[in-house]
Amino acid sequence: MDEAVQTMAKPRLTPLKRNYQTSVFPYFNDVDEKSLKYPKSVAYIISNEFCERFNYYGMRTILVLYLTSKLQYDKDTSTVLFHVFTMLVYLCPLVGAIVADSWLGKFRTILYLSIVYAIGGVIVSLGAVPIITLPREHVTIVGLVLIAIGTGGIKPCVSAFGGDQFKLPEQAQQLATFFSLFYFAINAGSMISTSLTPILREDVHCFGDKDCFSLAFGVPAFLMLISVVIFVAGRRLYVMKPPAGNMIFGVSQCVVEAIGGWRRNRKLDKREHWLDYAEPVVGRKMVEETKTLLKILVLFLPFPIFWALFDQQGSRWTFQATRMDGEILGFTVKPDQMQVINPFLILGFIPLFDYVLYPILSTCGIKRPLQKLTLGGLLAATAFLLSAFVELKLEMVEPELPGDMTSQLRIYNGMPCRYRFDTDLPMPDFKKETHLTSLGVWEEKNIVAPQMISYKFNAHAVDAVCPGISGELNIIPEKAVSYFIAEDRMHEFEDNPEKPKLGNPVIRVLLNVPRLQGNFSLTDSADVTTPVEVLNATQVITVARGEVILTFNDLPVVNVTARAGGAYVILANGNVRDGFNSEVHIVTQPNSVHIMWQLPQIMVITAAEIMFSITGLEFSFTQAPQSMKSVLQACWLLSVAIGNMLVVVIAKSKFFESQAAEFTLFAGLMAVDMFIFMLLAMNYKYAEPAEDVEEGDKPDSVPDPSIPPTTPRMPPPVVPHQAYTVIPSLQQQQQPQLSSPENSNLAPNLLTYSSGPEETAQRFSLASMFNTNNNRRRSTQNGISNQACDNNEQQ
Repeated sequence: MDEAVQTMAKPRLTPLKRNYQTSVFPYFNDVDEKSLKYPKSVAYIISNEFCERFNYYGMRTILVLYLTSKLQYDKDTSTVLFHVFTMLVYLCPLVGAIVADSWLGKFRTILYLSIVYAIGGVIVSLGAVPIITLPREHVTIVGLVLIAIGTGGIKPCVSAFGGDQFKLPEQAQQLATFFSLFYFAINAGSMISTSLTPILREDVHCFGDKDCFSLAFGVPAFLMLISVVIFVAGRRLYVMKPPAGNMIFGVSQCVVEAIGGWRRNRKLDKREHWLDYAEPVVGRKMVEETKTLLKILVLFLPFPIFWALFDQQGSRWTFQATRMDGEILGFTVKPDQMQVINPFLILGFIPLFDYVLYPILSTCGIKRPLQKLTLGGLLAATAFLLSAFVELKLEMVEPELPGDMTSQLRIYNGMPCRYRFDTDLPMPDFKKETHLTSLGVWEEKNIVAPQMISYKFNAHAVDAVCPGISGELNIIPEKAVSYFIAEDRMHEFEDNPEKPKLGNPVIRVLLNVPRLQGNFSLTDSADVTTPVEVLNATQVITVARGEVILTFNDLPVVNVTARAGGAYVILANGNVRDGFNSEVHIVTQPNSVHIMWQLPQIMVITAAEIMFSITGLEFSFTQAPQSMKSVLQACWLLSVAIGNMLVVVIAKSKFFESQAAEFTLFAGLMAVDMFIFMLLAMNYKYAEPAEDVEEGDKPDSVPDPSIPPTTPRMPPPVVPHQAYTVIPSLQQQQQPQLSSPENSNLAPNLLTYSSGPEETAQRFSLASMFNTNNNRRRSTQNGISNQACDNNEQQ
């Protein structure tokens, strides 16, 4: 577009009809938008977003498994750390938006925080390298904090910065295309990383481990470094707008002044509302809009409960999947890969809901946003009831573990003869089992042990070739004590009947063979060979699922079919001359509940996400005054952070031993929460989108009757649907309400597609909507709508 067109006066206006659910660009210049080239800078921004989302979701997918398996945190502590991290991720956007809008601007905010973000990713990946002697726990926490600051800080800025590259309304359709590509990059990055990083974690072996967390963290960290390079490479092409202030400060001032005025003047000057006391300082307009904001925020009070349920997909539900069988037609679904189902379902459910479910609900009287929000919350409660049902099925087949006042005892006989035990150990089952056969095992899973107790025993060999053995059996509370009879004596070690933390099978090899006769090794289905030490009862080997072979000098001794979640013991004795005898025992039964039992709860929580998240943001966006949309979206993010904090509180409190009971508690909280929400929503009166007309703008917003109106070129109308975020142009928001014929050919809506596991819940911009009124007026005069440009995923 030439210089004359860029500096032309405001276009003449054409009256248009307003609609509650749709907002359109009501005024178009008589300029062919094809004459404006598509901004080349957009390619750098989209590539940057792909790499950033790949990093975040890849790291997040495997985080809880890393905390439990490598840092040795228990499941409750890992859940706490995961949700504290997620809480920080949703608190930092508020800081990032304020910094971008008030001081640094979007470009520098994205650049600086991306560097912090990349450093955090590198720190986490280096901390996962076992050969680097670093304090793993502290390094990981520092890295996660930096990642939370980085990803949270740039959330409200990236797509807003991309929107700044377009000139509106001339490039409205090009901007819509950008947002489609932008959200495609988000979903592509998240889905690819969610599928890939579990494979890197489990199927790649590095630094002598049976997994490779360092690579699984390192690849996303490398992509984040690439994203910084890509972002900087496009610097000369970017359109950079200066910071213009933040509306949160205005709301804060209004509340503070109102409280102060109420305390000083409530007896002398009684007013209808306590916020009215701020009117002498902030003005009537700010007071009225703050009142509207608070009325909507009351409805936000129950929202954190929903996010407390929703975000447990990455923590509690992942732990649940580690105890399930993932074998499907020869392919193994890894526990952390179940998280990729949510974004896939989102893409399929959105059109299904728009064209099938919502019309059906409309016939049943469920039309209003608050009704859909309530239904979405109840669906979330249903999802957790389903997860509680799955948990009950898992608890039925869970291995019995020693409790606070109980112990377990196992005796493995590696000798080539039978033994008869005499002991004063008070165990009826032991008295009945008078003989322990060669390569056999005896176990007692529930021995009362308020404290450590030692019982004497005498073991007499039934066959004369073996000597007798005597000694003491130690019974320790909360421990599974085991003994291995070999070399004419008892070898004590601690057993672990608990399910393996990552779901992979584990094997303990107990060899009673002459030393230095050869080498024993264990080879799993991934062709990974691990040397086996003779008479080392403490050696536990994690193997890949499938066929496992114990070999002696590369000759097979015994084969074991190792299944997910199983704990096996291979007993072997003999020598090279007479051959080797072996027996396989199962200490912990492999997973028997199939992982697809999680599919119903994932489908229901995804449906809840669509009905709650998308509808909630649409309701907030349409009901809030234009100047308050930024504050409202900030409060929406704050509700996500509070929800994760609620999970932290419940996980730390440990109200129940049973995970099924905890899931049921969350379902009950969600049901009660929605009942409270219905009571709050009953008296709510829906408002038409408020006009944001400022005194100085009104003369410019009325067409000059002396000038005949021109007919702008209008593209064909676009019919919006629920799957899209409708962004009203700022010009329209600042014009008085006009009317037009029903069949008028309206300009298309500016639509952005929303998908992905969290993108559906975070589609509006903070940085864009935190602009002051003066900034909005100035941007409109330049022919660019900041509000339209700055629509952001907030994710």
